[in-house]
Amino acid sequence: MKLIIFGATGTMGRHLVDQALMQGHQVTAFARNPAALEVEHPNLSLYPGDVFDPATVAAAVKGCDGVLVSLGSIKRTDKVRSVGTQHIVQAMEQHQVKRLICQTTLGVGDSEANLDFFWKYLMFGLLLRFVLKDHVTQEAIVKRSNLDWVIVRPASFTDGQAMGDYKHGFSSAEKKLTLKIPRADVANFMLQQLSDDTYLHQTPGLSY
Repeated sequence: MKLIIFGATGTMGRHLVDQALMQGHQVTAFARNPAALEVEHPNLSLYPGDVFDPATVAAAVKGCDGVLVSLGSIKRTDKVRSVGTQHIVQAMEQHQVKRLICQTTLGVGDSEANLDFFWKYLMFGLLLRFVLKDHVTQEAIVKRSNLDWVIVRPASFTDGQAMGDYKHGFSSAEKKLTLKIPRADVANFMLQQLSDDTYLHQTPGLSY
């Protein structure tokens, strides 16, 4: 499958690139400085660009089979997730690329009920409130589209190897969660959604 990964040089994006290449996909890594990946592979193409530029995004998306979005920013008030995703959705609709796998966060929408006091009131209530708001807008953009989308809501990222026995698609009433998950597991799950319709047009949460 010919894939494009937006946010390819981020902590999540790097796992997506590595695992997609291991699975034999043709991968385009889109980022402001994709060379920062420091990865060479015959199936990897580097595409320098800014998701705030809709023309560049549209050119990059053309001809792809699937799109994975893992946008982020060191600036907590940045709107890169929502604005970038809007441009990606527009590009996909323009070029009739249907499959979109978009990573947001546990805590958006009904998954707020899965959070504990720390995440609900201290992190997303105070420190990361603008990040959460941007993710909410991002999800709304995806849901309004006519794409074959899956929105993946992972718990807090951790380092380390994938363990594979994580919980996914749990209800908002689920409380027995660590609220943590390795990035490698999230990348694995996102790539699975490219060819699995179990969660089509749904927002599965991920956590241990």
